Amino acid sequence: MSDEAELVGGELRLLEGMSQRLTEKRQYRRTRRNRLRHRAARFNNRRKPQDWLAPSIQHKLDSHYKLIDRLRAVLPISKVIVEVAPFDIQRLNQPTIEGKGYQQGAQFGFNNLRAYILHRDDYKCQNPTCKSKRQQPKLQVHHLGFWKHDHTDRPGNLMTLCDQCHTTKNHQPSGLLFGWRPSVKSFKGETFMSTVWKRLTTARDYEQTFGFITQAERQALDLVKSHHNDAFVIAGGTRQTRCRPLQLEQVRRHKRSMEQFYDAKYTDTRNDTVKTGSELASGRRTRNKHLNGENLRVYRGHKVSKGQRRIKRLQYRFTPGDLVQFEGKVFEVIGMQNLGKGVKLKNYPGVKNKVVTVSRVQAFLQRGGICAVTI
Repeated sequence: MSDEAELVGGELRLLEGMSQRLTEKRQYRRTRRNRLRHRAARFNNRRKPQDWLAPSIQHKLDSHYKLIDRLRAVLPISKVIVEVAPFDIQRLNQPTIEGKGYQQGAQFGFNNLRAYILHRDDYKCQNPTCKSKRQQPKLQVHHLGFWKHDHTDRPGNLMTLCDQCHTTKNHQPSGLLFGWRPSVKSFKGETFMSTVWKRLTTARDYEQTFGFITQAERQALDLVKSHHNDAFVIAGGTRQTRCRPLQLEQVRRHKRSMEQFYDAKYTDTRNDTVKTGSELASGRRTRNKHLNGENLRVYRGHKVSKGQRRIKRLQYRFTPGDLVQFEGKVFEVIGMQNLGKGVKLKNYPGVKNKVVTVSRVQAFLQRGGICAVTI
């Protein structure tokens, strides 16, 4: 057999082997799709349906429907009127916008989001108590919702800080940035309403009204601007006796995170207080920058407790915020211990966090879903 014939035969065997591997791969793929967890076919499965909404927006829309259905189930409601309004977000930011300005947007002309945030904040640290005396401080972009695990890069969640304010210490629960809520205008509510305002009323037998109508009627009755006053006016109220307003809060029943990390604790050699490892950190936030703060790790003394990784293996009976009855009194639940065998109570007389067996407490109120809070 010539060399040319051997080469052709080798190529044919290679093609046959490749065909077999592709066939085997296709079989495995079909097997996975036929299991309990459904996987849509690969062809043309990325095209969204015509009435598709992002999951977060769909959840908010469904919450509106759910709340109205709950009220109609217990109250003799014959008609539902919803105040809607399409918002021009760009005109809210820039009242003089017109023409091509709508195609350019607020970030037009900036190389990236960071450059836009620095320009918006006038290249100054936005901490009102900033103690930096540098003529040209090193500016950084901070996520306002970092303390509540909101790391989204929308402009309303970003703020300019200098490197002396944007430190690990200020991110701790006792620091400046933990729970900080500066007045940065966010248009999340307006964007949601602009997306669903037609669907909110057309999908159900709801009537619609608009904000300018509500405002005129509220001013005619000399009522201040508030959600419950707007609802009173929309319902046709004038001088009727009104009930006490309630604020509704939607609470997640169970956390999705299955693992929780607890930081190690050390004795601070400066004042013999107990602090976490994050509070006594090295001061270096990132390894690709030489913006090192004070090295507090040298003050770590005796290790009081080591770090722990706890995995949630069960769905516990109570969650933080629930109310339970113990010894004839009602207490708030802080959390569970010992794989759900113990419950930690808040404000027990003489004990900071009282832990009792679950069998000794009775459920009084479990917070989950839509809860009412008295104003």
